[in-house]
Amino acid sequence: MKNYKHQYTLAVLLLLMTTACEKMIEVDLPSNQIASDQVFVDAQTADAVLAGLYSGLRDNSPFAGDQSGKLFGLYTDDLDFYSTTATNGLLEIAQNLHNDSNASIYTDWSTAYKQIYVANAIMEGVEKSTSLTETDRNRLKGEALLVRSMLFFYLQQVYGDIPYPETTNYQVNQNIAKTNSSQVLIKLSTDLTEARSLLSDTYRHSERIFPNRKMAELLLAKVYMTEGKWTESEILLKGIVQSPLYQFQSDVTKVFLKSGTHILWQLKPKNSGDATKESGTYYFSGAAPTSMALSARLLSAFSSTDLRKQNWMASVTVGGTTWYRAEKYKNRSANTTEYSIIARLEEVNLLLAENLVQQDKISEALSYLNKTRQRSGLTALVLPMTKENALNEILLENRREFFTEMGHRFFDLKRTGTLNTALQSKSDWKPYHQLWPIPQQDILLNPNLKPQNEGY
Repeated sequence: MKNYKHQYTLAVLLLLMTTACEKMIEVDLPSNQIASDQVFVDAQTADAVLAGLYSGLRDNSPFAGDQSGKLFGLYTDDLDFYSTTATNGLLEIAQNLHNDSNASIYTDWSTAYKQIYVANAIMEGVEKSTSLTETDRNRLKGEALLVRSMLFFYLQQVYGDIPYPETTNYQVNQNIAKTNSSQVLIKLSTDLTEARSLLSDTYRHSERIFPNRKMAELLLAKVYMTEGKWTESEILLKGIVQSPLYQFQSDVTKVFLKSGTHILWQLKPKNSGDATKESGTYYFSGAAPTSMALSARLLSAFSSTDLRKQNWMASVTVGGTTWYRAEKYKNRSANTTEYSIIARLEEVNLLLAENLVQQDKISEALSYLNKTRQRSGLTALVLPMTKENALNEILLENRREFFTEMGHRFFDLKRTGTLNTALQSKSDWKPYHQLWPIPQQDILLNPNLKPQNEGY
């Protein structure tokens, strides 16, 4: 992990400067010269720092709309890459020729740990504060702990054994060793259980731009499913789908509108009227793609009558050849209706369907699987159905529902143990590609991050 030697005061000042002109919270921010020991005196200044954490997620993290969806769409088989001169590492990722000096992989790793540092700084500030109310302390720590857990879970899935820094002390972090992948999951279970106890179901903003307890429960359920804890995760997932906070969105044209009550959490663009990052990342028109387009393998997963193909993709025909771009987010200017969605109810339904099939409750599972199918104009699946076929149908439905969203394809294949099988026909795919390499730059700074992942 990179040696971040920023002093805590500097981190706070930078965060306040970052958030000073943003509208994520409606507060009057203090002077940028505020001292670190004053930041957590009251909820107003503490919330300004927390807003900086969300700004970092939106602008420069694996959960930014232009990062993991693109990276893992190319890495798996949902996107094709058309640039032969790119120097950002994307071509090598798309061709499975990446190594430990890949620029995009370094960005992925380092931006995650930068946000983890910020989350740790917030939790340390809350812990030291003697003036915050218990309600504010719980909320601030709960949200920061949830965000940190999201980032650690992402890193564990992508890199395997990872450093798990829980402090801003650079003397500790600069020499930190890796935590075993299975131990990371155990630590995440503990952290998310705590976050769940600290947070409330009630959203603190009507547009759901801050996470609540149900978001912590969703992430905890995903950790449990990764560990094969089906009963524990079933309870959490059913608690979400049965909550009056959420209603299934039955109109495929409204899934990506910010007003939907199917949304668990979304990130607001920086300025009023700004487009989401997703809307521009996958866009091309009037000419052959020079960067990315949806792959033929992805397109073959859809029938011509699937409403998602009709509404979430756009065709571009040049010289008799047709390509398709992702167009889930449609507003590329003067945007007032779309935010970047991190989690939505459809994911909960499909996770629950997968969970129930793993417990041989196939009939019940089909009721959750069929929600997105029927909304998309497909016929409902019925019994009899084998466990293997049911799991394959759920994986296929996840692909159709979540292409280009937050790397879903990679993480679904990883969770179900089918990543290597699904991608073995891809050029230059090797079994060790199920993990990415730890960036060489950070191993040189901290030899305790050795050994490098196999194959790199």
